[in-house]
Amino acid sequence: MSKRNSAKYKIDRRMGENIWGRPKSPVNKREYGPGQHGQRRKSKVSDYGIQLKAKQKLKGYYGEVTEKQFKRSYTDAAKMKGDTSQNLIGLLERRLDMVVYRAKFAPTIFAARQIVNHGHIRVNGVKCNIASRRVNPGDEISLGSKAQEMTLVMEAQGLSERDIPDYVTPDGTTKVTYVRVPTLDEVPYPVKMEPNLVVEFYSRLSGGFGHRTEKGRSQRWGRPFPLWLLPPPGGPDPGLRRAFGDGHHGHHWQRLDRTQFAKPHEISVLQ
Repeated sequence: MSKRNSAKYKIDRRMGENIWGRPKSPVNKREYGPGQHGQRRKSKVSDYGIQLKAKQKLKGYYGEVTEKQFKRSYTDAAKMKGDTSQNLIGLLERRLDMVVYRAKFAPTIFAARQIVNHGHIRVNGVKCNIASRRVNPGDEISLGSKAQEMTLVMEAQGLSERDIPDYVTPDGTTKVTYVRVPTLDEVPYPVKMEPNLVVEFYSRLSGGFGHRTEKGRSQRWGRPFPLWLLPPPGGPDPGLRRAFGDGHHGHHWQRLDRTQFAKPHEISVLQ
């Protein structure tokens, strides 16, 4: 089980939005960020900062899942056919804790994850305590006998701040059926989510010439140069340059001579 290390509403204030649409969120009264420097004038955000914020907002909405789980969802979405951003939303909505939240068995996504981890949820009649399990269309998710008498569950079912979406069909008050994988337009987000920026964020880190790790260091891979970087055939050949940022000593330039390689399309970075 992933552990949340800070107050959940700090995510709201950090993003500047009420991402869960809850009436008790402090961002409804204080739209500035948390901490003593929260009211400072914000500087212009770079493209990387915009993509990072979109990723953090989407990850926080789904219960502040770990970076490892979230990136695995992106990797699986990129391997699937179709739009990667739509695939990412579909995989996140298939999580068992999110289906429990959509079914209004819990008031928050964090409570839904706890209910699953405590063994109160049945998938097709079998107990499951793995919150990250992916539900398939046609699966039935029901409450256990003890969970049906919990005050938390009864209060969640009476909440008027959100409704059960169309892709989750209720059967009474203790059972729902996951009908289909939703698209981005069908998911009832209280705020605007931009999964396309999340895809750009991870593509920026893992694509191209290198991969930037979480600690800020870069790993140089032997990837081929794209053809648009090569000089035109028969034209002047000034050489190719490549910048590597190691995270501590700034940038240094490496000059590659085209004559070192047998074929232009085989030019690659040598370790």
